[in-house]
Amino acid sequence: MQPTDGTAPASPGPLVVAALSWADPRAVVDPLSAEVTADARAGASAADRCALEHALRLAPLLGGRCVAVTVGPADADLLLRDALAAGADEVLRVDAPVVRDPADDGDTTAAALLTGLARVYGRAPDLVVCGDHSAGRGTGATPAFLAARIGAAQALGLLGVSACDGVVRALRRLDGGRRERLTVPLPAVCSVEPTLALRRGPLASVLRAQRAEVPVVPWEEAAGSARPGVRAGAARPYRPRARLLAAPPGPDARARLRELTGADVRPAARRVVFPDTPAEAADLLIRHLVERGYLEGPPGPGDGESF
Repeated sequence: MQPTDGTAPASPGPLVVAALSWADPRAVVDPLSAEVTADARAGASAADRCALEHALRLAPLLGGRCVAVTVGPADADLLLRDALAAGADEVLRVDAPVVRDPADDGDTTAAALLTGLARVYGRAPDLVVCGDHSAGRGTGATPAFLAARIGAAQALGLLGVSACDGVVRALRRLDGGRRERLTVPLPAVCSVEPTLALRRGPLASVLRAQRAEVPVVPWEEAAGSARPGVRAGAARPYRPRARLLAAPPGPDARARLRELTGADVRPAARRVVFPDTPAEAADLLIRHLVERGYLEGPPGPGDGESF
């Protein structure tokens, strides 16, 4: 049970967090208003359920407790109650609308998760286990931002995670069917592939989870420590900078206009050259650019040695 002041009692053991993503695999977009609505089948992906299973196994091996955390609306309480039924010690939800800012690159979500954990538990997690990919068409950068914010080691594409004598050991997939064994120091952020099925909780745990109260941290308070994002402006065609031209002399306005627009200038005849060497071709190209005024400086007397 959580204390009434919103803080959890201090624990000497490691804090193992299962970061679960509340995602809608089949979002519906209105073709006229572009409004996105969530489906009732929204929930955790297979990779996130595997991450929760790994967190449930690692917490007792490390002598700590397992906390399931998610960022989502009130409907995400169902996901957290499933985690309680499976054996999670505690849960936490950062309240957020169904559809957040599409410009969020993952740093805002990472800041919200860590701020919520710090408010309730007064500390940063020792181990974060999350899914290798999400069904919500996100950037997949949230684990990297989590690791950067808490100064943790990060391991990606893991097929299995275990712990022995307080050390996390992982098996990672490599190209060509190879495997790599890792020793990951704590604190760490581990992203796992969906290789395990989440355990089914007994009936008594399921009934208790349905009546459990899910602690909630407001989104505005949790996301306030995120760094401001960078937004790109509207795309527009390239417009070259205007060139300053001297006014042509003469009293006749028509003559000055024809001289200014080059109407009386005959176009240069097409010239085709066949240089013998690449160096000679480069010299001819540079000399042509100088004659046209694209490069400064007259051509040198030799074979382009001044260039």
